[in-house]
Amino acid sequence: MSNTDVVNMSKAKTVDLNADMGESFGPWTMGDDTALLDIVTSANIACGFHAGDADVMAATMALARDNGVGIGAHPGFPDLQGFGRRKMQMTPDSLGNMVRYQLGAARGMAAAHGAQVRHLKLHGALSNMACVDHAMARACYEAALEVDPDIIIMVLAATAMEDVVRDLGCNWCGEIFADRAYNDDGTLVDRSLPGAVIHDAELAGPRILQMVQEGAIITESGKRIATSIDTICLHGDTAEAVELAKSVRNSLQAGGVELAQFKGRSG
Repeated sequence: MSNTDVVNMSKAKTVDLNADMGESFGPWTMGDDTALLDIVTSANIACGFHAGDADVMAATMALARDNGVGIGAHPGFPDLQGFGRRKMQMTPDSLGNMVRYQLGAARGMAAAHGAQVRHLKLHGALSNMACVDHAMARACYEAALEVDPDIIIMVLAATAMEDVVRDLGCNWCGEIFADRAYNDDGTLVDRSLPGAVIHDAELAGPRILQMVQEGAIITESGKRIATSIDTICLHGDTAEAVELAKSVRNSLQAGGVELAQFKGRSG
């Protein structure tokens, strides 16, 4: 990353807000997608492997379309019971096929509703593993690009994911998390550890505004990691999700940050 990149990132005053949604299953409800779609600018919609089903995907995409929210495919491991948060070992070919299958389903459903899948974001354990494993990230992203060469790949900023998309020269955007603590290597603190998930809405908003203003991830130890902050993830599967999302949006707007769908970077 060049010094020019760091300077440009620190001056960025426009960011996207994204949330994982479409994660309900049949009569079982996960999160308040309707409320979140009034707050976010992009939606990562589950593709049926870690969560969601065909009816939920259709309804969520229609709501996102009607709200002018950008639609993204959110593929995960085939692990409904574990919500895609359990690690799985798969060959590169199987990883690629898993991503192609889920992205294909998302693109088909979006087209049927007069919409388009703009981006792709890996879910849960699949994402956590890919952010430290270059080969795994490459297998997933090359598969997605075979399906749609123009798709924007959403990556966990300052990790192996970013290295891979830069090397591929594809469209991408860098993401940070509003409700997760960071390790000094740019990875997320394991959910099993105390303080890994931030539940205090009053803390989350100002914390994210500071990161955007500094153009850097602020880790648990206080270390600054200069990085590309194009979008901020607001998880929808916690009890305080909507209030936390509102806090982040309000803090950013009060700090003079414009909220808009990311356009994607290249290389």
